[in-house]
Amino acid sequence: MQIVFASNNPNKVKEIQLLLPKTITLLSLEAIGCIKDIPETAQTIEGNAILKANYITQNYNLNCFADDTGLEVEALNGEPGVYSARYAGNQRNANDNMDKLLLNLSDKTNRKAQFKTTICLNIEGQQHLFEGIIKGTITKEKKGNQGFGYDPIFIPDGYDKTFAEMTIQEKSIISHRGLAVEKLVAFLNE
Repeated sequence: MQIVFASNNPNKVKEIQLLLPKTITLLSLEAIGCIKDIPETAQTIEGNAILKANYITQNYNLNCFADDTGLEVEALNGEPGVYSARYAGNQRNANDNMDKLLLNLSDKTNRKAQFKTTICLNIEGQQHLFEGIIKGTITKEKKGNQGFGYDPIFIPDGYDKTFAEMTIQEKSIISHRGLAVEKLVAFLNE
């Protein structure tokens, strides 16, 4: 089976490809000739995943899935949430985003957070949503050089190192994205 993953983020594509069985061939946006940056204008993580999947379905008529992910910090009332990628501005710079988050948490003792991924699958005229959540805490400083996004400041519950200190294989097994992809794969294998 071939399926389009509606993302221009090479890190996400690589991470998801590792999670898929060999029977599923992942096509990137580049592979189908889509060079447009699909707008993420919804007010929710779920809404952005749906927008991206629907764009591919409507413009390319292909089976596809899209995801959106947000980091939700308890002490900041769920920020940055749907704005995670552009928390510090439209330049979408991971270091700027982490610096802003650490600054906003500097006077907070509650550092509980969760990563949430929603995947929207459009296949054979039907739409399905899959969610993955992992809880953890925000560190006071960046640690590790693996991964991307907020990985250097997020320690998942039950672990003593950040996502950025884990290999991509270690992270994929327990991550929010990994959990959502596991549900997607189970559905596709039915």
